[in-house]
Amino acid sequence: MIDIPYRGSGPYCYAHSLAMMLGAAAPGADVLETVTGSPFGMQLIGGSLPFFDAFGWDPDLGIGEALDVLGWRAETTSEPDPDVAFSRLLESLADGPVLLGPVEMGHLRHQPGMTGPIGADHFLVALAADAGSVTAHDPQGYPYARIPRADFAAAWRAETVAYGKPHTMRTKFVRHTAVDDEAAIVASLPRAIRRLSGENDGGLPPGTLGNGDAALALADRIASGGDPELRGLLIHFVVRLGARRTADAAACLRRVGRDEAAAVLTTQARLIGSVQYDLVVEDYARAAATLRTLAPTYEELRRALTSS
Repeated sequence: MIDIPYRGSGPYCYAHSLAMMLGAAAPGADVLETVTGSPFGMQLIGGSLPFFDAFGWDPDLGIGEALDVLGWRAETTSEPDPDVAFSRLLESLADGPVLLGPVEMGHLRHQPGMTGPIGADHFLVALAADAGSVTAHDPQGYPYARIPRADFAAAWRAETVAYGKPHTMRTKFVRHTAVDDEAAIVASLPRAIRRLSGENDGGLPPGTLGNGDAALALADRIASGGDPELRGLLIHFVVRLGARRTADAAACLRRVGRDEAAAVLTTQARLIGSVQYDLVVEDYARAAATLRTLAPTYEELRRALTSS
């Protein structure tokens, strides 16, 4: 099979938002996604919510980790009072754009089909705000989106997002050390190994499974029959994101000479990407079989990363 880096659309909201904040010094989205640590693992949160991302990881952690290895720092604030938070946003916008998130995507009604909370996290870059609305670059595909104040307030509370705090924003981005892409990729790998080894940052819902155990448990759920909500999450978001981030991580690891680990990630990307069709046409037996094939590759990836 031919292997070339993927280029195209996909739900890389925090990577693209971070790239906008870093400006001309930003690495490519593939590098940003990789150094967040997201591609290195799988988790089944609470035993039911699947993501092809690292065990115990979430985007809020990932942004901080990416800034760390890239030689940047930023000020992160959260505020329970919505009026105080909005005042701080107005003040911060006087100095430049502001990275917002997580927010609840379902309240962002400039996106067609969004009418209320769906439990989906999202990130935006705020550009302007006044009493009536906020203007933001929405990396879902909506530059200069105008978001009415009420919708924005509901989204920014993030009440239905499974992680993070309400009214979180990142400002005052400063590059304190020049770090090239390759050095940042290498610096991100110890955390990847830790999570592939089953370690996590705590606070996970009861029943959460990681890596191979998560893949096997998800295979069993899929094989048992159609769950419309689970199938919808997988085919509209989880599978295409998982396939892209593992493919990007494979390309990044080849850049730093970690060819064995890159080969495992490429295998994972192919397996994850292949289940999209099977789930869409409801061939649950085949999708489950693919996930069972995927399960042992997480230990293979851990060994490949620790052996070189």
